[in-house]
Amino acid sequence: MRIGVVKEIKPDEYRVALTPAGALELRNAGHDVLVESGAGIGSAFPDEAYERVGAHIASVDDVWGRSDLILKVKEPIASEYARLREGAILFTYLHIAADELLTRALIDSGITAVAYETVAVGRTLPLLAPMSEVAGRLAPQAGAYFLVKPMGGRGLLLGGIPGVAPGRVAIIGGGVVGYNAAVIALGLGAQVTILERSIDRMRHLEEVLSGRVTLLMSSSLQVAASVAEADLVIGAVLIPGAVAPKLVTREMIGTMKPGAVVVDVAIDQGGCFETSHATTHAEPVYVVDGVTHYCVANMPGAVPITSTRALTNATLPYVEAIANNGLAAAVQDDAALARGVNVIEGKVTYEAVAEAHELAYTPLEDVLRLTAV
Repeated sequence: MRIGVVKEIKPDEYRVALTPAGALELRNAGHDVLVESGAGIGSAFPDEAYERVGAHIASVDDVWGRSDLILKVKEPIASEYARLREGAILFTYLHIAADELLTRALIDSGITAVAYETVAVGRTLPLLAPMSEVAGRLAPQAGAYFLVKPMGGRGLLLGGIPGVAPGRVAIIGGGVVGYNAAVIALGLGAQVTILERSIDRMRHLEEVLSGRVTLLMSSSLQVAASVAEADLVIGAVLIPGAVAPKLVTREMIGTMKPGAVVVDVAIDQGGCFETSHATTHAEPVYVVDGVTHYCVANMPGAVPITSTRALTNATLPYVEAIANNGLAAAVQDDAALARGVNVIEGKVTYEAVAEAHELAYTPLEDVLRLTAV
């Protein structure tokens, strides 16, 4: 199979979908690897690093036009829609439940679109997890930075000092993002509360965080109370493949302290604050009702050397499965990968996406004519 790696052109996106080490594994398995010129530079991988392992450096037209399997990090943006084509497989983060225009572009093109974020092993998301870890760890850092007075914040040192109380951090959601956010917030010395709906998950967090956080059952009343008390609120809510619920209302934002900060890690799925809209690393924040909103849609792109390696570690086994066996056989053998297929042959095969945009849903097995997936 010919596997293409394209350069990310979303603003302030420096990751690349495949490391040279990953390219070598694919070459050793007998596959051709085309890498768009300059694709790896932002992650400290020059073209020569790919050439040394047998990959071919190619133009953007060649990579998009000649590859059977196209690897990306972020979803295609509008200027790339014309490159989507029938017969190719696109494997990337898509988050299309929050993007109707992209969903329709994928449908109209006939391309097969497989989303990293909906590949699921039971309740775990193995291809989303590494970026959730990165984003979770970045969130308290971003919050602490924008809490300082010169950046428009309250003028609060999140960790406090002896004799001065630390700041309060409320984390909504106790999954991978929430746990990693708590680890860093605790490391900074903050007072941390996690709101979560699963009692079993709270018991696990109690154990792994050694009782250093306050764990509260999430409800509308409790979210409102915790948001009002917090100096920093981190939105860490995820419904796999679906639009994030708006758990923090505009009214709740209005109860926060002037100069407080919210970080919406769920922004890729539409955000979990009613006042959220996507921002970029170049212009990461805006203010609503005196509260600074950090809603960067590709947070891990800020640390591409870490993120790119972590991403390839997770995605490479699935890339190899598709390349070695073809998509139909790969998804028949692996139900986790089958859940990643969002669009194929102009049909939406992920139910939450169809519901989000009021489109027809077609089970994947019906499209592939498989008896089981």
